[in-house]
Amino acid sequence: MNPPSYSASSITPTQNNLFRHGRGMSNEGPGTTYKPREGLQAPFREGREGRSLSNAANITFGPRGSSLAQGPPPGSFSSDLKTIASSRGGTPRTEQGPFFAEYRPAESDKTSEQRQTELRDQINKETKIKVGSENLLEALVSKNVKQTKDQRMRVEAELGSSNRKIVELRHQLEKEIEHSRRPKTPPRERFSGIFQSSPLKSPRRNDEDIETEESESPTYVLSEILQTLENGGMQPEYYVERANRLVDLFKKYPSLKHDLAWPIFGLRVQTMLLSPSRDVVAAGYRLTRHAIADRRSLQTIRRLNTDEVVVLSLVKDSKANIEREQALKFVRAFLDVKGGIHELSNHVIRTIVSVAEHHEDRLRNVAILTLLELLIRDPPMVIASGGMASITEILLDGTYQGSESIASSLLYLFDKPSGRRHLQSCHELDAAFTIFTDPIAVHTSEEKLKSSARLITALLHSWPGLFTAANDGFAALRGLLQSLSYPSLLARDLVLDILFAVLHIKAPSWSSSFLAGRRLTTYGRVANLTTELAATPDSSASGEEEEPRICLTEHYTAVLLVALLQSGLHQALCSIIEEEAESALQRKAALLQGEVLEMTNRLLPYTFSAKFQVLPSFVDPVGFQAPDASLTQISMVYQVDSVSRTLRRSQGDRKRANVAMKRSQQQHTASARSVDSTRPRVDIDMDEIRFRAAIVETQVLNHVKHLKWDWDLIEDLVGGPLKNPKRLNEAINGTKFLKRLLGFYRPFKYRFSDTPSTKPNQRYVRVGVALMKTLLLNSEGITYLAESKFLRQLGECLAQLDRTSGLTSNSPLFSTWRTAETLTGGYFSLLGALSSNPKGLQMVERWHMINIFYHIIELHDRDDLVELLLGNMDFTLDSHLRVMLSKALTASHKHIRIFSTLLLRKYATLASAQETNSRPACEWALRLLVTQLYDPEVEVSEVAVQILEESCNRRSHLEYIVRCRPQLDHLNEIGAPLLLRFLSTSLGYQYLDRLDYITQEMDDWFSLRNYRYVTLVEASLTRAFTTWMQDPSSSSSNEQPRPQENGSLPPHFYRELTRTKEGCDLLRDSGHFDDFASTIAGSWAEGTDPEGLLKLKGCLWAVGNVGSMEHGASFLDETDVVRWIVQIAEHSDVATLRGTAFFVLGLISRSLHGMEIVAEHGWEAGTDRFGRSIGYCLPRQLDVFLSLKLPQDAEKHGLRNMPKDLTPRPITDEDPVHERVLNSVAETGNAVLAKKAANELNNIKIRNPEAFTSVELYRKVRDMLGSHNFRLPVRRFLLDLFDKNVMRRVVLDEEESENESILTERPSQARPRLR
Repeated sequence: MNPPSYSASSITPTQNNLFRHGRGMSNEGPGTTYKPREGLQAPFREGREGRSLSNAANITFGPRGSSLAQGPPPGSFSSDLKTIASSRGGTPRTEQGPFFAEYRPAESDKTSEQRQTELRDQINKETKIKVGSENLLEALVSKNVKQTKDQRMRVEAELGSSNRKIVELRHQLEKEIEHSRRPKTPPRERFSGIFQSSPLKSPRRNDEDIETEESESPTYVLSEILQTLENGGMQPEYYVERANRLVDLFKKYPSLKHDLAWPIFGLRVQTMLLSPSRDVVAAGYRLTRHAIADRRSLQTIRRLNTDEVVVLSLVKDSKANIEREQALKFVRAFLDVKGGIHELSNHVIRTIVSVAEHHEDRLRNVAILTLLELLIRDPPMVIASGGMASITEILLDGTYQGSESIASSLLYLFDKPSGRRHLQSCHELDAAFTIFTDPIAVHTSEEKLKSSARLITALLHSWPGLFTAANDGFAALRGLLQSLSYPSLLARDLVLDILFAVLHIKAPSWSSSFLAGRRLTTYGRVANLTTELAATPDSSASGEEEEPRICLTEHYTAVLLVALLQSGLHQALCSIIEEEAESALQRKAALLQGEVLEMTNRLLPYTFSAKFQVLPSFVDPVGFQAPDASLTQISMVYQVDSVSRTLRRSQGDRKRANVAMKRSQQQHTASARSVDSTRPRVDIDMDEIRFRAAIVETQVLNHVKHLKWDWDLIEDLVGGPLKNPKRLNEAINGTKFLKRLLGFYRPFKYRFSDTPSTKPNQRYVRVGVALMKTLLLNSEGITYLAESKFLRQLGECLAQLDRTSGLTSNSPLFSTWRTAETLTGGYFSLLGALSSNPKGLQMVERWHMINIFYHIIELHDRDDLVELLLGNMDFTLDSHLRVMLSKALTASHKHIRIFSTLLLRKYATLASAQETNSRPACEWALRLLVTQLYDPEVEVSEVAVQILEESCNRRSHLEYIVRCRPQLDHLNEIGAPLLLRFLSTSLGYQYLDRLDYITQEMDDWFSLRNYRYVTLVEASLTRAFTTWMQDPSSSSSNEQPRPQENGSLPPHFYRELTRTKEGCDLLRDSGHFDDFASTIAGSWAEGTDPEGLLKLKGCLWAVGNVGSMEHGASFLDETDVVRWIVQIAEHSDVATLRGTAFFVLGLISRSLHGMEIVAEHGWEAGTDRFGRSIGYCLPRQLDVFLSLKLPQDAEKHGLRNMPKDLTPRPITDEDPVHERVLNSVAETGNAVLAKKAANELNNIKIRNPEAFTSVELYRKVRDMLGSHNFRLPVRRFLLDLFDKNVMRRVVLDEEESENESILTERPSQARPRLR
């Protein structure tokens, strides 16, 4: 029977008013058409039962790789809902079904993202081919040239092809990214993106229909579509297509949701949800989800009995994945509405719990995440539904890959007393340590061990997790360290990895060689020292030191290190070193021991480090009486001492490191070439005989082909003896060595310029740069270089790029292909070496290359040349090159302007020995950076702000920037960090005071931004704890700006304000500090509501930043606020609040007066070897600080505290058959009696089929399922027992008809089975 028909005029209350005025609502949104960005795929025609997929066998598939690429990959998320067909052969295809289609971008954006992903994959593939080819070429260098000639040619051809492909792919990727950022115009086709891959798609309407619909009122369109849904007996695609149109209408006109006539709309929804077609049901869920407007609409939807249909859909098997996904998305839509979580029924939540417990279910991960979100928002609801036990069991199981998300939810509850009351024992998180502390469980699978290791690392990177591990006298940490003595090598290795991770120990570059059993040689240390410190600036050149950054992660690591040391870390590591004989595990433990000793000396106060740096087990006097034991202990001492000395050398002071770096760069670059450590180095003071012999050994005089030359020896000679004027004179006048060597680089000989650009061939560029610098060191070399043909020919080739020069060529030397594939681009490196010397600049100007450089900057189609030119030039000297750079900064397009701005970093941040406090040597770079602040592109200005902020670490640079008087009003929040740095000097304070910036900013911070600062700091700590193991940017050049590092303290207004006396006076007059102190003293022991905690943390950070300054430390005595901060750190019931107070006390200890105040309250501050505070302080009684009050059993949340409406009640029935059914249903919840109860229910259905057509019995079974835990297969089995018409009568609230129950056909003898 079809539903009754309704007139179109009764759909919405506002329709009559719209027609009365003679106009519609079509002008509410821009655009001409509305395009569905998310549609339901029109399904295949199904059989009578609505469940058959046999028609899928009639579908033919194209050739392999043709049509299969259209669908999404398995497990991907998409909004196209379509029936997944299986072949006749019986092997099911991978189930595909999206879940979070709402959270993906539009269809056009998705296509762009896919193309970008494909391009990146191709680039990665070609890069691997390129690296492999370069490695093979490098290996062929040492072999016979004649034998490997053909192989070298093939490898070089493959390498050239890879380079060309990489350049082309990167160009395509840049164009694709630029295209995706442009604003998109919605296409004219109304349903062009919905059914593109469907073999059965609805016929497209013509343009006249689209234009007619666009001109109509949306309310009229809504009523028209709803009327078409009244038609019964249509194909499933008919209803799916109209449901998609309604969804698109709701997206385009959101106000329609508020004007819906739910008696009519709800009836259409109910009809769709009761359809035998899974695709129609899925479309009904999607339509209902998009019709949700507020909590009131959720209540209306629930009155349509949607809970019954949702439960039925969620318990279905994997064949109904599309329907189940949309049902779960419909449930999650409740969470997006304010107060919507309270509209979820207990029955629905228990069904989600059963899905989460079922390991084979495809929706298990999403169900777990839904439970975790519910747990955070409403813990009593999840506990009453049995979700907490399931979450704990999943955590204990160790197979769930997202165990960190479970830990985060439990840590959120553990943080506050109100949340801890909902935990059953407050020891749920100890389950993470169980797999390592149990001697039997430690031999489990590798996957579980690694999952638990990641979970422990996540726990120990948070304050609630640390307090959890510190319970019962550090029992969890002691058990973890005790597992190092268990015989499982994998478990012991993972525990060491955990210790490396939680202590933030980055393995040094030589660790892999050390763990492999090699000795720590001097050469290895120097070579790696060069690589690691290549980008480290020398801050001691000008005698002005930068202010050290405040690293909160190191402060946290200090307290965690003490907790581990008190738990027996030293003893556990010593036992491994003593027991394991020359194994990788022993070396790893020795490396960790050395790192721990170094951290103990660097991070901990003297009273702590003096106690923990004693290793009595290493020097046991009794042990030395036995010869074998003495040898073992001596070996242990030597091993740890060797590691400690190597670490100390690799982390030496910056000045000695830079001297070693420069010396190593002049002699060799270890990472770029293979060096034989047994071959002696070439002495710069070599005598004439040895020098001539060395020249002969290079083979330059014996062979014309450069492949037969000994380039390692050539590089040594160029960087050593040729710097001696006598040896250079001999090389020029006595032999043809220098003539042939320089001739190799002449452009018109096409030897250097035709060499493929590979990693091994880069040594030719290095030798050429070294040769240019060596020739510029004395007058004879300058004369020889000026008179050679090298510069003249190079100038002629560059002139081919200048359109005004009149020189052209069919195959120019600096063409795009040659620049990318050959070493032609290396000529700019040679010119850059010349630009660093005044004589070299004169040579460049002699051949008019400067004019050509200006014209190259104007080539908008050769960004590669512009980057090569700017990136290799040296702008240290005041010359035309700076003017050229200024032109690139202002007159080029955005990409080049950003590149040029980044080049200024190494000049604006590095100090020079020639600068003074009043006039920095890099003022030209600072001036150009200030100009970049006014660039029309915000990205360019943002890069300039970052570089200027980093340059402000030097007082002379800061004062010069202030004297430039930059205006940053147009940058808003982007320029705020730079303006805060201006407050640190009196000159900057006066400048900002005249702009009336200080008072406005102070009011803004006091009222709002002081509390946003809390979120900023906590987000920075979270990123630091989750991403510290990832390698930083692969680029180590000085041109990259250094952003705000994760885990370091962001700049604070009050901290910068109190750097000057004028700022302190203003702060005292404003009374803000007194307000902060009174808030801390009056509210720390009160409630733990989120707003109050946020305000209290904001006040703590403000006080800590003020107290960290010497001028601001006087405020601490005036208010006695430190005493209250110590009270919070030692006695607060909120774990994260204790952590905030801990960090704040460290800030206060940075000032001398603050360090004294902190010491008076029982906290020790760490100092360096000069007695200056390092900003880390620890309590003398660590157990008091890490002891958190846990609720007693009487205070915990249990069944007695459960809401009355959720308390299970006994369910009975007067009918004996119904009573037997209810008893059997209760027994199916028992794993032992489940099979017997299932057989009993099947027998009852055979003998009394009319019992399972009763709505009353169904509701009682439903109540039992909603109040007790049942496995997912059991729920499916119980609901499948009932007749399908029962669900229809329940949803439509139809009264049970006695005649209908009598006339009900006898069900099939195929009984449902309990799986």
